Parts: sequence; structure tokens; C-alpha cells
Amino acid sequence: MKYAIVLYDGMADLPVPALGGKTPMQVAKKPIFDSLAARAEVGLIKTVPDGLKPGSDIANLSVLGYDPAKYYTGRSPLEAVSIGVQMLDSDISLRCNLVTLSDEEAYEDKTMLDYSAGDISSAEAAELIKSVQEYFGNEIFTFYSGVSYRHCLIFHEGTLDLGDMTPPHDISNRVVGPYLSQSENAKELIAMMKASYDLLKDHPINQERRAKGKQAANSIWLWGEGKRPSLPAFEELYNVKGSIISAVDLLKGIGICAKMATPHVEGVTGYIDTNFKGKAAAAVDEWARGQDLVYLHIEAPDECGHRNEPENKVRSIELIDEQVLPILLEYLEKQDEYKLLILPDHPTPIVTGTHSSDPVPYMIYTKNKPLDAGLDSINELTAKTTGNFIEHGPGLMAKFLGADQNG
Repeated sequence: MKYAIVLYDGMADLPVPALGGKTPMQVAKKPIFDSLAARAEVGLIKTVPDGLKPGSDIANLSVLGYDPAKYYTGRSPLEAVSIGVQMLDSDISLRCNLVTLSDEEAYEDKTMLDYSAGDISSAEAAELIKSVQEYFGNEIFTFYSGVSYRHCLIFHEGTLDLGDMTPPHDISNRVVGPYLSQSENAKELIAMMKASYDLLKDHPINQERRAKGKQAANSIWLWGEGKRPSLPAFEELYNVKGSIISAVDLLKGIGICAKMATPHVEGVTGYIDTNFKGKAAAAVDEWARGQDLVYLHIEAPDECGHRNEPENKVRSIELIDEQVLPILLEYLEKQDEYKLLILPDHPTPIVTGTHSSDPVPYMIYTKNKPLDAGLDSINELTAKTTGNFIEHGPGLMAKFLGADQNG
């Protein structure tokens, strides 16, 4: 038996005025996805437990069968694992975004123009983080470069009691002052964020970016704090050998912690210009070398949601249907048995630009065991009409790997 999970990050949505009051899932042309759903179990699942924030960290842990209430220790530590940081029990890890802020004199008066600094390249970002480390790094603070705008700060002998360290993608186009932590324990971190603006605004990398009409990565932004994670091995829990394929450090970090394979794919960006076909081919390679389960994570719909790009969000869903599912199914249909799970981790509504905790549609298709879902198309509304609802998200994995899809 081969198992495939295709995770469309942030695909679920609310009605979008620019799409005629429909969601991207309703508008997108996705004939393969819809055809599978018509012969599958379809319903809604609650991936974010009550009381926890609706992030990709929480939601993907849940989909993978790890109860976040038990195993979640923070977002940044999972990313730190991915980039090879060896954390001590006394260390605190924070996500360090490179962001673009407006140019008001006082930091508190600046606006969050772009949480990703115009999708800065990893090579450019590495130079900026190198400068940040040289300026701020000491026996307490160590900075590590990651992918694109996503980087890491290790706060040695630090504390998790930092107040509200707000994710920058939650405050796009808002003045940042009200979102700066007022905790005394975060005082040094906020001071570094403020000082980083003067350090980075005229950095040679940013001078080059401005000359090319690109956004300057003129500040760091710290958030997502947490302690060193510890997950039981996925194979020990479920008796299947699994791989995670993703462009982002968060998912790779989860995979490493779960002792799953995390192959590298050239040309993956986490955005709509990613190497969709390459990711699908990598999934086939993983099965071919003996892996039982591949978790194929695709970030693009989420990024488009954060950026208020409804047309691109629709297109990202279509591109998965056009470039990913055909490659997967060509391999899987040659197998005697396979099961396919498709779902988002959480909604990223265009109208809010950030994540929500609402239940999301899911689909479980089993070869040789077709069902009649009674649906022409899968989306947020049709999934609700089936009456199927999974209240406890971490239970999905055991259900998916069970003897039959009704178990």
C-alpha cells in the first residue's frame, strides 16, 4: 500500500468579493481533484485545537497525527532543526523574518509593507543575516540564516515569557507600534528590531534591491518563540516509512524531528513560481526507493492568501491539479493499492490576510474502494453538506492509515 498526502497550505478561504463572492476553491478549475472527490470520503476537519493559534506549525502537526497540545513547543524551534541548529534545553529559538517597513522616523510609526521583504532570495538574505549576526551576535544571541525571508535567532538561557511577539504576516499594511511586545523580558529583542532598521536600510544588498525596483529588507522581526522540540518517530507511531517534501524549513523541521525523510528539491520557492513538477517527481522517487507514505506540502496558496492575491491563489490550486496530481497518479495507478488524502492545513482567507481556525475540507480516496460522495466539486461548502466532521484533527492520520476509509 502506498499513501499520498497532498497538503495545500492555506487553501481554504471565505467568500472573496474580487471572485464574485466565491472562494478560490469554488472558482479554481481542478478537474482531477474534483473527480477524485466524487469517488471519495469528503468532509470537514478541525485541524487547530481550541486555545491554540492557527499556524501552519500547529495545523501540520495535527494532520501528521501529533497532538499539538502534547507535542508543540513553538514554531521557530522546528525551523531551527531544519537548518541544522543544535539547541540546548536552555535555549529559546525565535523566527527572524526579514521584512520591509515604511520610512517614518520612529519605529513605532512604521507600517509593515511586506512580511517577506519582496520574497528576498536566500543568497541576499544570507548577507543581511551575516551583518545582523556581526552587529548583534554575542554570548546571548546567535543568528542563523535560513531560506528567503525566514531565519532564526537563538536566545541562550532565554525565556518564553516574552509577551505578544506578533507574526508579521498578521499585520500587513498596519502600523507596527501596537504590535510590539511591552514585556520587560522582550526589551532587548524589541531594541534589536529597532536598531536593525538603521543597520539594514542602507546595506549594499538593499541598495542593489532598490536600484532594481525591489523592496528593501530593512528590518528584522522576531516572533514564534519556543523550546527544543521532541517528537516520537513517525514510523514507530504508525508502522509506515514516511517522507515530507516541502520548500519551507518549518515542514522540513517537523520531518526531521519525526525521523522522516526530507529530500531536497531544486527550484522550490514556497510561492506560485515553485517547481511543482519537481516536487511531484520527488514524491515518486521516495515511493520508488521504498517509502510507504509521502507528505507533499505546497505553500503557494497560503502565501497568496497572505498577500491578498485572489487570482494567484486560484491559479496555485489549478497548477497543483495540472502539474502535481497527474505525476502522482501516473505512479500510484500502477500500484495494486493506494490511498490519497488531500486537504489544507488551515484557512488563509484573502479578506483577512492571515490564518483562521475554521474547519477545512478533506478528501480520502482509496483505490478499488470508490464511494459516491454525491459532489460535482469539492470546496468549503460542499464538504460541509456531506455531514462528515472530524473534531479531533490528530486522529486523521490513524483513520487514513486504517484498514478502510470508513474506519
